[in-house]
Amino acid sequence: MRLSLVRHRATCRDGRDRPGHRFTVRPVDVQRDQPVAAAETVALVLDEDSPLPESVGDVEELAQRLRGHISQLGAVVPPGTSALHSAQQLASASVPVGYVASRVHLVQLAEATQALIATVQALGVAPKNPVQRRRRWKPQLNVLRGSVFAVALACLLLTASVPRA
Repeated sequence: MRLSLVRHRATCRDGRDRPGHRFTVRPVDVQRDQPVAAAETVALVLDEDSPLPESVGDVEELAQRLRGHISQLGAVVPPGTSALHSAQQLASASVPVGYVASRVHLVQLAEATQALIATVQALGVAPKNPVQRRRRWKPQLNVLRGSVFAVALACLLLTASVPRA
Protein backbone atom coordinates (compact mmCIF):
# COMPACT_ATOMS: atom_id res chain seq x y z
CA MET A 1 0.00 0.00 0.00
CA ARG A 2 1.40 3.34 -0.99
CA LEU A 3 1.14 6.41 1.20
CA SER A 4 0.18 9.76 -0.16
CA LEU A 5 2.94 12.35 -0.15
CA VAL A 6 0.44 15.08 0.58
CA ARG A 7 0.09 15.80 4.24
CA HIS A 8 -3.28 16.87 5.51
CA ARG A 9 -3.46 19.23 8.42
CA ALA A 10 -6.28 20.93 10.21
CA THR A 11 -6.13 24.69 10.05
CA CYS A 12 -8.21 27.44 11.54
CA ARG A 13 -10.33 29.69 9.37
CA ASP A 14 -7.60 32.29 9.21
CA GLY A 15 -5.04 29.72 8.01
CA ARG A 16 -3.18 29.24 11.30
CA ASP A 17 -2.36 25.76 12.55
CA ARG A 18 -4.32 24.38 15.45
CA PRO A 19 -2.07 23.92 18.46
CA GLY A 20 -1.41 20.31 19.32
CA HIS A 21 -2.80 18.91 16.08
CA ARG A 22 -0.63 16.30 14.40
CA PHE A 23 -0.10 15.62 10.75
CA THR A 24 -1.92 12.62 9.37
CA VAL A 25 -0.90 10.69 6.31
CA ARG A 26 -3.68 8.75 4.62
CA PRO A 27 -3.06 5.63 2.51
CA VAL A 28 -3.93 5.90 -1.16
CA ASP A 29 -5.78 2.97 -2.69
CA VAL A 30 -3.47 2.40 -5.65
CA GLN A 31 -2.92 -1.16 -6.72
CA ARG A 32 -0.42 -1.67 -9.51
CA ASP A 33 -0.99 -4.27 -12.14
CA GLN A 34 1.50 -7.12 -11.61
CA PRO A 35 2.42 -7.61 -15.29
CA VAL A 36 3.02 -3.88 -15.73
CA ALA A 37 5.29 -3.69 -12.68
CA ALA A 38 7.19 -6.75 -13.88
CA ALA A 39 7.54 -5.27 -17.37
CA GLU A 40 9.06 -2.11 -15.87
CA THR A 41 11.69 -4.16 -14.04
CA VAL A 42 12.40 -6.21 -17.16
CA ALA A 43 12.86 -2.95 -19.09
CA LEU A 44 15.53 -1.92 -16.56
CA VAL A 45 17.54 -4.96 -17.60
CA LEU A 46 16.73 -5.55 -21.27
CA ASP A 47 16.16 -2.03 -22.60
CA GLU A 48 18.88 -0.86 -24.98
CA ASP A 49 19.08 2.54 -23.29
CA SER A 50 19.48 1.15 -19.78
CA PRO A 51 23.06 0.76 -18.57
CA LEU A 52 24.42 -2.47 -17.15
CA PRO A 53 24.40 -2.63 -13.37
CA GLU A 54 27.75 -1.52 -12.03
CA SER A 55 28.06 -3.25 -8.68
CA VAL A 56 27.29 -6.71 -7.36
CA GLY A 57 24.66 -5.16 -5.08
CA ASP A 58 22.81 -3.72 -8.08
CA VAL A 59 22.79 -7.11 -9.78
CA GLU A 60 21.51 -8.78 -6.59
CA GLU A 61 18.77 -6.16 -6.19
CA LEU A 62 17.54 -6.55 -9.77
CA ALA A 63 17.68 -10.34 -9.48
CA GLN A 64 15.67 -10.18 -6.25
CA ARG A 65 13.06 -7.95 -7.89
CA LEU A 66 12.76 -10.31 -10.85
CA ARG A 67 12.43 -13.30 -8.50
CA GLY A 68 9.62 -11.50 -6.70
CA HIS A 69 7.83 -10.81 -9.97
CA ILE A 70 8.22 -14.46 -10.99
CA SER A 71 6.69 -15.62 -7.71
CA GLN A 72 3.80 -13.13 -7.98
CA LEU A 73 3.07 -14.01 -11.60
CA GLY A 74 3.52 -17.71 -10.84
CA ALA A 75 0.50 -17.55 -8.55
CA VAL A 76 -1.61 -16.29 -11.46
CA VAL A 77 -0.38 -18.66 -14.20
CA PRO A 78 -1.72 -22.24 -14.20
CA PRO A 79 0.88 -24.71 -12.88
CA GLY A 80 2.74 -26.80 -15.42
CA THR A 81 3.23 -24.01 -17.93
CA SER A 82 6.62 -24.24 -19.61
CA ALA A 83 7.33 -20.53 -19.14
CA LEU A 84 6.57 -20.81 -15.43
CA HIS A 85 8.76 -23.91 -15.04
CA SER A 86 11.78 -22.34 -16.75
CA ALA A 87 11.34 -19.05 -14.89
CA GLN A 88 11.16 -20.84 -11.54
CA GLN A 89 14.28 -22.85 -12.35
CA LEU A 90 16.22 -19.68 -13.16
CA ALA A 91 14.85 -17.91 -10.08
CA SER A 92 15.93 -20.74 -7.80
CA ALA A 93 19.54 -20.52 -9.01
CA SER A 94 21.82 -18.09 -7.24
CA VAL A 95 23.57 -15.26 -9.04
CA PRO A 96 26.93 -16.59 -10.30
CA VAL A 97 30.21 -14.99 -9.30
CA GLY A 98 31.93 -12.93 -11.94
CA TYR A 99 31.11 -9.83 -13.92
CA VAL A 100 30.00 -11.41 -17.20
CA ALA A 101 28.36 -14.49 -15.68
CA SER A 102 26.22 -12.45 -13.29
CA ARG A 103 25.05 -10.09 -16.05
CA VAL A 104 24.22 -13.03 -18.35
CA HIS A 105 22.21 -14.65 -15.55
CA LEU A 106 20.38 -11.36 -14.96
CA VAL A 107 19.48 -11.08 -18.67
CA GLN A 108 18.26 -14.71 -18.71
CA LEU A 109 16.14 -14.03 -15.63
CA ALA A 110 14.67 -10.94 -17.26
CA GLU A 111 13.89 -12.86 -20.47
CA ALA A 112 12.19 -15.63 -18.47
CA THR A 113 10.13 -13.00 -16.64
CA GLN A 114 9.23 -11.43 -19.96
CA ALA A 115 8.04 -14.82 -21.26
CA LEU A 116 5.97 -15.24 -18.09
CA ILE A 117 4.41 -11.80 -18.60
CA ALA A 118 3.52 -12.77 -22.17
CA THR A 119 1.93 -15.99 -20.87
CA VAL A 120 -0.16 -14.08 -18.35
CA GLN A 121 -1.31 -11.63 -21.01
CA ALA A 122 -2.01 -14.41 -23.54
CA LEU A 123 -4.10 -16.38 -21.06
CA GLY A 124 -5.93 -13.23 -20.03
CA VAL A 125 -5.70 -14.22 -16.41
CA ALA A 126 -6.79 -11.43 -14.12
CA PRO A 127 -4.71 -10.98 -10.98
CA LYS A 128 -6.42 -11.92 -7.76
CA ASN A 129 -7.45 -8.96 -5.69
CA PRO A 130 -6.41 -9.20 -2.07
CA VAL A 131 -9.21 -9.81 0.37
CA GLN A 132 -10.18 -6.59 2.02
CA ARG A 133 -11.10 -6.86 5.66
CA ARG A 134 -13.93 -4.89 7.16
CA ARG A 135 -12.76 -1.94 9.13
CA ARG A 136 -13.74 -1.82 12.74
CA TRP A 137 -15.82 1.13 13.75
CA LYS A 138 -13.71 3.55 15.71
CA PRO A 139 -15.80 5.73 18.02
CA GLN A 140 -15.18 9.44 18.10
CA LEU A 141 -13.79 11.09 21.21
CA ASN A 142 -17.08 12.75 22.15
CA VAL A 143 -18.91 9.40 21.96
CA LEU A 144 -16.39 7.94 24.39
CA ARG A 145 -16.74 10.90 26.72
CA GLY A 146 -20.52 10.62 26.66
CA SER A 147 -20.50 6.92 27.41
CA VAL A 148 -18.08 7.37 30.32
CA PHE A 149 -20.30 10.15 31.70
CA ALA A 150 -23.41 7.94 31.35
CA VAL A 151 -21.74 5.03 33.17
CA ALA A 152 -20.51 7.34 35.94
CA LEU A 153 -23.99 8.88 36.34
CA ALA A 154 -25.58 5.40 36.47
CA CYS A 155 -23.11 4.34 39.17
CA LEU A 156 -23.84 7.51 41.16
CA LEU A 157 -27.60 6.96 40.95
CA LEU A 158 -27.20 3.30 41.92
CA THR A 159 -25.12 4.13 45.00
CA ALA A 160 -27.55 6.93 46.01
CA SER A 161 -30.58 4.61 45.80
CA VAL A 162 -29.10 1.92 48.04
CA PRO A 163 -30.52 2.28 51.59
CA ARG A 164 -28.01 3.04 54.33
CA ALA A 165 -27.84 0.60 57.19
